[in-house]
Amino acid sequence: MMSVEDFKQATLPAGFQWFNAPASYAVGNGLEVVTRAETDFWQSTHYGFRRDDGHALLKPMEGDFSLSTQVEFSPTTRYDQCGLMIRLDAGNWIKVSTEYEDAQCSRLGSVVTNLGYSDWATQDVSSACCAKWYRISKNGQDFLIEHSEDGHAWVQQRIAHLHQPAGQVQAGVYACSPLGAHFKCRFLHLSIAANTWA
Repeated sequence: MMSVEDFKQATLPAGFQWFNAPASYAVGNGLEVVTRAETDFWQSTHYGFRRDDGHALLKPMEGDFSLSTQVEFSPTTRYDQCGLMIRLDAGNWIKVSTEYEDAQCSRLGSVVTNLGYSDWATQDVSSACCAKWYRISKNGQDFLIEHSEDGHAWVQQRIAHLHQPAGQVQAGVYACSPLGAHFKCRFLHLSIAANTWA
């Protein structure tokens, strides 16, 4: 199952497709993404709106696995974000990222959406942070969400459950800019490995 996509080829890796293509993207030196205006992933809770127009490069996957990435980002507008996504459909998915608030503070967080309702679990981090590693490990319908500064020492953010059963999920990277446009980020790699989370 182990594979590492470093996005150094001239085309997207086999099996991956865009769900809502970004304003532009490039491969060859990582996957560089520029977002479209006012794009987001969110369902209902508190804010009352439903948004499913963020950009995600996804691949169908079955069984248990561990998905990780290293991403660099240059946010300018509140809620600019990029990271990992696991998706069943519009009403059932997980994302993990750092969401920009202002020049001082951002939110390291995750959203778990079940049956059409999103939650948002966060912790404050410095906006000086401009690169991060993220990992999601799947064990059945349970998921371990982690982050890292170096790809070696991992810190647990949460354990979550997707209520909707699915034999297959879509997994990969995502980016969006809920209030702005042209948010730029670069994914240095995307690794898929056997799940070691028991």
